[in-house]
Amino acid sequence: MDRCLVLVDAGYLLGAAATLLTGDAARSRLSVDHAGLIQQIRDRAQTETGQPLLRIYWFDGAPYRVPQPEHRRLRVMPRVTVRLGMLTRIDGRVQQKGVDAAMHAELIELARSKAASDIVLLTGDGDLLPGVMAAKEHGVAMHLWAVQAADGAYNQSEDLVAEADERQLLDRAWLTQAITAAEPTPQEDPLQAAPEPFAPSGTPQAPLPTPARTPTPDDLARSAPSVTLRWSSDTGHVAPDDGIPLLATLTTSRQVWVDREQDLSVGGEPHEVGKIFAARWAERLPHDQSADLLDRLNQARPRIPRSLDSELLRYAARFGTIANDALDISEEHRKWLRAGFWIGLEQPMEALSAPTP
Repeated sequence: MDRCLVLVDAGYLLGAAATLLTGDAARSRLSVDHAGLIQQIRDRAQTETGQPLLRIYWFDGAPYRVPQPEHRRLRVMPRVTVRLGMLTRIDGRVQQKGVDAAMHAELIELARSKAASDIVLLTGDGDLLPGVMAAKEHGVAMHLWAVQAADGAYNQSEDLVAEADERQLLDRAWLTQAITAAEPTPQEDPLQAAPEPFAPSGTPQAPLPTPARTPTPDDLARSAPSVTLRWSSDTGHVAPDDGIPLLATLTTSRQVWVDREQDLSVGGEPHEVGKIFAARWAERLPHDQSADLLDRLNQARPRIPRSLDSELLRYAARFGTIANDALDISEEHRKWLRAGFWIGLEQPMEALSAPTP
C-alpha cells in the first residue's frame, strides 16, 4: 500500500528535546504546540517518504493509562491515534512502562498487514530492533528519525540506527517551530524562583536558601520567621475535617463534564492546579454556608482539612506532569499545590470581607 505511517515515542521525542533546549530531560520544562508539532510531523513524513500519510501513532505513558490533557487534545486531531502505557515512579524517577512493547506490537502488525509501504519511527529505543527487522522482511521501508542530541553524540541505539533504511535528524531549528523552553515556573525551584506565594499578600520575601533535603515547614519557619506557611502538614494529614464539604459533593454531573473540558487547557503546573481546585470549591459552596465555611477555613490557615487536602492531591494526580498518583506527588509539588489553593481562595474571601453597600 503506497502510503506512510509514523510511530512516535513521545517520551523520547520530548525528553530529548527538553535535554537539547533546556539541559534537563524533564518534559515540564517545555511548552509544546501539539497541533503545530503534529502538522510538522505529517508534512515532513509525506515529503521524505513521497507517500500520503495514513496515520500518526503517538505512544506515551500516563498514570494508570488515564489520558492526560495533552493526550485528550491529541487523540481528537485528524489522523492521530494515541496509545498509552503506564507511568510509574521507580527509585524516585518517573518512568514509562509498556510503551516500547506497544510500539513493537503495533509495528509488527502494521507491517504484516501491509498497512503502509513506508513507516517512520521516531524513537531511540533499541528494544524495537526486532520489530524493525521484521517490518523490513515484510517489504516495508523503515525511516528512523532522531532528535538532535545536546552533546552532539547519539541518543539512539546504534544497532537501531544501523538497521534503518533511511535516517533523518530533527534539529533544533525544526523542533523549536513547535517546542520551546517554558518560562521558569515555581515548580522548577519553589524556594528560589518565586517565594512570594508563601508570603502574606503584598509582602515580598527574599529567596530562601535551598537545603540539601526537601524542606519541612519547620525548616522554612526557621529560615524566614515572617513567612506564612501555606500547606497542611509534612504528610498532608491533620485533624478531623469538622464537616468541611468536598468538591465532589458540591459538583453536579453536568459540571463534571464541563470541568473535564476545561482541564484540557490546564498546563498542569502545581500552583495553577491548586488555584483551579480552590476556585471551583469556593464557587460551588452553598450560598447560605459559604461565608461560614470560608471563615472556618481561613481561621485554620495554613492548614487544609485532611479530606479536602486529600481530594486536592487526587485531583492533581490527573495531571501527568505532577505525579502518577497522590502518594507519589513530591513534597515540592505538594507545597505548590497548597500554595495555589490558598491563592485561589483569596478572591472569594476578599469578596466576603468587603463592606456591603
